[in-house]
Amino acid sequence: MKLSKRLQSLPPYLFADLDQMVQQEIKKGKEIIKLGIGDPDLATPTGIIDKAKKEMYRSQNHGYSIYDGIHDLKEAIQEYYYYRFGVELDKDKEILVLIGSKEGIANLSQSIINPGDVNFVPDPSYPVYRNGTILAGGKPYEMPLLEENNFLPKLEDLPLRELEKGKIMFLNYPNNPTGATANKDYFRKAIHFCKKHGLLLCNDAAYIDISFDGYTPPSVLEVPGSKDVALEFNSLSKPFNMTGWRVAFAVGNRDAISALARYKTNIDSGVFTPIQLAACEALYNRKKYLQPTLDVYKSRRDVVVNSLKNMNIEVLEPKATFYVWAKVPNNKSSLEFTKHLLTQSGVVVTPGVGFGVNGEGYFRIALTVPEERLKVAMSKIEDSME
Repeated sequence: MKLSKRLQSLPPYLFADLDQMVQQEIKKGKEIIKLGIGDPDLATPTGIIDKAKKEMYRSQNHGYSIYDGIHDLKEAIQEYYYYRFGVELDKDKEILVLIGSKEGIANLSQSIINPGDVNFVPDPSYPVYRNGTILAGGKPYEMPLLEENNFLPKLEDLPLRELEKGKIMFLNYPNNPTGATANKDYFRKAIHFCKKHGLLLCNDAAYIDISFDGYTPPSVLEVPGSKDVALEFNSLSKPFNMTGWRVAFAVGNRDAISALARYKTNIDSGVFTPIQLAACEALYNRKKYLQPTLDVYKSRRDVVVNSLKNMNIEVLEPKATFYVWAKVPNNKSSLEFTKHLLTQSGVVVTPGVGFGVNGEGYFRIALTVPEERLKVAMSKIEDSME
């Protein structure tokens, strides 16, 4: 069967060779410690599980759900944005429940761009911004995230010829893979820029509630007038250890919410109602459920950052996310270094180039294994450097 041209146009899976090497090392009997995947090892809090379990026994919850989200969850999201960010949302026009933020981000391009339109995507970044654009027939234009610019795009460097064809600008703060953050002044600048050039600004805020050292990441919607051009994606996956539950939401610009909702009514049937009700439990009791998780990640972050510094590896200490972004030592490429760690130590990290060309020279560690395993991994990495 011949694949569609759009599917064929996707970039090759850069990690295929690395994945094959991992399997080869496993067959040799080597112990493998995987620090490459951003999938929490921590359990979903018991109270959230209990709520889902209780609602699953109610027969009225077994049918199709409301496609754009049940009233109860929209109210919980409304309350969360008001008390967490001071942002008021119209629950009927400015909130849309998603089957995970990944599908919402990909489907947004399907909803509003035409062949030849340009989306501005960060580089390095989560691949769905780029790939969702390609699958919708659009053209991704990479915005370099460079250390000298605090891993923030230099908007003034974007060429006018591309801006004239532009539809969406994707941002992702707190950032995956770099762990960088954006303040309200930067968001204010980005909103002004997008208004000037007729772009929809989309901030992927999947890690907005994972932060440390007293830092509280802002929402792009905190900027006055932001809803004129801005949409924010948020998710329960990472803060509440619910990646497999697939429940998230988009909030903000009414036209974008309407377009995305209209598209989704034609391709899905919404999130299972008990899962939405469990999401309500998570949002209303977020402080109780979040703090133990944050304490774990902070401790793990400190282990990794201090260990890498002791190896004389340059590392950026993140104020948010559960990733550590570090420089590749000894002038190796990120892929060479990753393969070296795998074969010499059995530790799997993610090469920066896998997130885009501007990720070259870095590697990412996910803090998603128990602390004792992290300590073992750090020791193995240090031994492999000798």
